[in-house]
Amino acid sequence: MSTIAHARSHAMTHAWRGAVAGVIGGVVFGILMAMTGMLPMVAMLVGSENAVVGAVVHLAISAVFGVVFGLLMGALADHAWTTLGAGLAYGIVLWVVGGLILMPAMLGMAMFPMGQMSMMSLLGHAIYGLVVAASMYGLSRKHV
Repeated sequence: MSTIAHARSHAMTHAWRGAVAGVIGGVVFGILMAMTGMLPMVAMLVGSENAVVGAVVHLAISAVFGVVFGLLMGALADHAWTTLGAGLAYGIVLWVVGGLILMPAMLGMAMFPMGQMSMMSLLGHAIYGLVVAASMYGLSRKHV
């Protein structure tokens, strides 16, 4: 196998593991979002206020962000503490960029909202990052 084909094969493996890890993290975060009534707000990104639509949108976004994490972590995902630390940092970055800037801007709201919902969002994003990282680690260790 050529070096380029080998590198592509590894990238695809990392991307698929990231997508699976992202969905797992998205389910966990989605449960928190459902409990706090945040899913209708996510649905507003696609012109709906239906919680089921919000859950589908949330899982799609979670999978995409999982792919990005998988590609960023690559072969390092088989180092537990490195992966978990990176996952926590990644979740916090997603909260700042997505939860405090992009989502409010897309919904015509003030950016950098601070309050109870923002803190719940921070907690959810941190949990998402940790679950994605733990899932990536597990998938990398099993060589699925």
